[in-house]
Amino acid sequence: MMKQSEVREMQQEALEYYEKAGIVLTEKEKENIEVADLGLGMVRKVGLEIVTYINTERVCAKEMVLLPYQVCPEHKHVPTNGQAGKEETFRCRWGKVYLYTDTDKNAKKEDIHIPLPPTDVSVFDETILLPGEQFTIMPETLHWFAAGEEGAVISEFSTRSTDETDWFTDPRLIRAPEVEND
Repeated sequence: MMKQSEVREMQQEALEYYEKAGIVLTEKEKENIEVADLGLGMVRKVGLEIVTYINTERVCAKEMVLLPYQVCPEHKHVPTNGQAGKEETFRCRWGKVYLYTDTDKNAKKEDIHIPLPPTDVSVFDETILLPGEQFTIMPETLHWFAAGEEGAVISEFSTRSTDETDWFTDPRLIRAPEVEND
């Protein structure tokens, strides 16, 4: 469980990355940066920092920060409340993003360019995104992603986000873990 002081520290660090990418945030957005540690207690390795601009019944827009080699672990967006799983487009704004999907079933873990994360992963079709490049992930596609050595800032444009219902390959992961006051 993360302490509130750790969340504030991670929010401050994320703000530095947003500034590097030229992303302007309101004071309210800065205060509400979500720190997703996924319940493992190793947020600098497994997790991400998120600003959600909008999330309606039809659309969602977010900015995400990944620290150097930080991983958002393997998951897929499943149907929720009678709606198809989330379709999302990632656009790299700053840094380098390593994105892994199940598009090529013959891709092997030996061929990827970053260390394997400390979580269960099963897909290894690698796409590298540099600033200005983007990739669309269809609903129910297994995927995971990580930043390169400098970290990364990613814009996400998607259908409605129901991340709380994401299915993770690693059963230890919790999308919305609790934060403890210190």
